[in-house]
Amino acid sequence: MLHLFSSLRMLIGVLWTEVRLNDANGNSAGNIDVVLVSYDDNGKLMDFGALEVQAVYISGNVRDPFEYYMKDAQEHGQMDWSNQPNYPRPDYLSSSRKRLAPQLLFKGGILNSWRKKIAVALNKVFFDTLPRLTQVSKSKADIAWLIYDLQMTTINGQQRYKLTKIDEVFTEFAPALLSITTPVPGKMDDFVKFLQERLDEQLETPPTNMTIE
Repeated sequence: MLHLFSSLRMLIGVLWTEVRLNDANGNSAGNIDVVLVSYDDNGKLMDFGALEVQAVYISGNVRDPFEYYMKDAQEHGQMDWSNQPNYPRPDYLSSSRKRLAPQLLFKGGILNSWRKKIAVALNKVFFDTLPRLTQVSKSKADIAWLIYDLQMTTINGQQRYKLTKIDEVFTEFAPALLSITTPVPGKMDDFVKFLQERLDEQLETPPTNMTIE
């Protein structure tokens, strides 16, 4: 993160993880995943920046395949679980709406009001599901999106996947937040058609006879 923003002129740097961030009322806005600070030779803090690591929610079941694998790790190492019920899959929509957007709104909103820089690390497929973000130069950016992917590489003579940063995207805070939190509306006619179909189904159901005593 030392190279992310030219405004952070690091002489000496140190980082902390899971740093609590409070709002003006002393209520927690959440924990910042990583805070990087710079200080001078006398130990006086000069500046700081924040890094958020965005994981992805999954839907499905991961316990069953894990337990199956652990019964015989060597024999089951090449198992294919993809055809099994509740095969785990990434839930990118929930990850952006329930995780990324609130974190940018609350933690990011506080940091941005302080004119502090934010970096967000996430995987490529997740980033590709986000709305198109308007990019700016690094010097004008409020957020640096650090995009990672698994790439096959040779380690000690063996082929292994390595988590590798493949791209950096720089944006301003407000436009990026607006893009992520603003849905693209569908056609109202389609929704009305759906409601009409539901209404037709209900009206076709014989009414329940009730006796008034």
